[in-house]
Amino acid sequence: MINEEIIDTMIRMAKDAMAKAHSPYSGRPVGACVLASDGTLYGGCSIENAAYGSSCCAERVAIFKAVADSKREFDAIAVVADTDEPCVPCGACCQVMAEFKIRDIIMANLKGDIELADLMDLAPCATGKVRNFKEG
Repeated sequence: MINEEIIDTMIRMAKDAMAKAHSPYSGRPVGACVLASDGTLYGGCSIENAAYGSSCCAERVAIFKAVADSKREFDAIAVVADTDEPCVPCGACCQVMAEFKIRDIIMANLKGDIELADLMDLAPCATGKVRNFKEG
């Protein structure tokens, strides 16, 4: 598992990204930060659209930014929103995390509540490369 200093940095970056969100429909901005295996951090914010299927969650924005920068290996992702409980990634985001073997999920809210989860606990039936997780 990653250390507390990295977790704090990722949550701070996710909060910074959250401030850039475009969320006129839900009114709930979300921020995320993904940690590439080489130590590079990528922030992402939720981007909503009136055609809801065209919207993109903060987690996927962060991952897609990293992939667009040629990253393919990741150690963790953090997601933050102004929610009562720590923000939990949706199924679509969990599927993208499974594709890139992102197991360590840091879920937080603006009150300072933080929970750590393993992707297999959130999405045990995600398809793709996640099946390799059981081996190590």
